[in-house]
Amino acid sequence: MARRPVALVAAVVLVLEAFGIVLLNWILSIVVDRQQMSLAGLQPRAMSAGSWIGGGVFGLYLLLCAALLVRGALRDRAPAGFARICLISCAVVHGVLGALAVGLAGWVAFLALMVVLGLLVLTLVAYGEGRPGDARGNAENPPNGVPPAAPTSA
Repeated sequence: MARRPVALVAAVVLVLEAFGIVLLNWILSIVVDRQQMSLAGLQPRAMSAGSWIGGGVFGLYLLLCAALLVRGALRDRAPAGFARICLISCAVVHGVLGALAVGLAGWVAFLALMVVLGLLVLTLVAYGEGRPGDARGNAENPPNGVPPAAPTSA
């Protein structure tokens, strides 16, 4: 199976998405700053800074997930622990954003987010349970420990 290429493609897509999110939030911060309108008494400078910070944090999160995917692809091992939690949360975020994107941005945005979601899920499940002889003993011989009970005939 093509586990490594899928993980690497997912990492590249997440890096591109991170830069796109940061660029989008940078443009939003410029627009908000130039409008000079307040929202419920909030200063435009604060909203502009909030857009920058929010975009930067989300971009860093996507870059972290991309780095975890690259590490998993280079080692050719399933992500475990912290890496698995980060990638699952990234998949959930893309699912929720995809659901919102249908109404707010259209079907093309939904399709793009679902492609990323599919790459993330495929990366998470492509490694499966492992081969029958891995980490639990040889497939032909029982693992160390108590041998299985012999069948009884009645």
